[in-house]
Amino acid sequence: MFGVLFPNRSFPMDMSSFSQIDTLHWVLDMNYFVGEAYDQIKEMCIFLLNEFSLPPDKVLSVYIQSPGSPFKYCGAVYRGCPSAVFSLSWPEPGGQMQLTSDNIPLSAKIGVSVEDLSMIPALNVSQQQRIEHLAMKVGENLFNFMQSFCSMDGNKLVVPSDILDRWFKKFQERAKRDPEYLKSFVI
Repeated sequence: MFGVLFPNRSFPMDMSSFSQIDTLHWVLDMNYFVGEAYDQIKEMCIFLLNEFSLPPDKVLSVYIQSPGSPFKYCGAVYRGCPSAVFSLSWPEPGGQMQLTSDNIPLSAKIGVSVEDLSMIPALNVSQQQRIEHLAMKVGENLFNFMQSFCSMDGNKLVVPSDILDRWFKKFQERAKRDPEYLKSFVI
C-alpha cells in the first residue's frame, strides 16, 4: 500500500517495517529505527505504491509522537497526490519519563492511518495556523528592528530607506550562525 523514505537516513522501506495495529493503522517505533535520536529525523517521504492501493475517497495520514505526547498530524497522501515529503517538527516529550506496563520507556513513533478524504481540510488547519504564527513572528521581528531606527515626522513614521535590506541581512546572518534561531519562530 505505501512506502517511506527518510532522506539521507534510509533506503526506501515498505509498510512491513511498521507494526500493523489494525487494518487501517500502522506504527513505526523510532527506538528500533534510530534509538533515542528520533528528533534528528527532520523529514519523511511517504508514497503510495500504486494507484489502486487506496480507494479514491481515502487518504493516508501521517502523524508523529514524541515519548509521552499525543500524536501530531503532519500531512497526507492520496490518489491525487501520491507522494509527499513532510517536515517532522517533533512535539515536546510529555512530562516525566513514562513507562509501558512492561516497565519499558515510551518511545517516539510515526503513525500512518487510512482516513476519509473529507477529513483533510480539518486536519490541515493546524498546519495553516503554524504558517500564520511563523509569519506573525517574522513580522514582529522586523517591526522591532525598525523601531530602533525610526523617528516621527508629524503623523508619519520615518525609517531609513535601506532598513529592509539591513534587517534581512541581519536576519540571514543570525540564521546561519545559529540554526536553532529559526526554530524560535515556529510553534
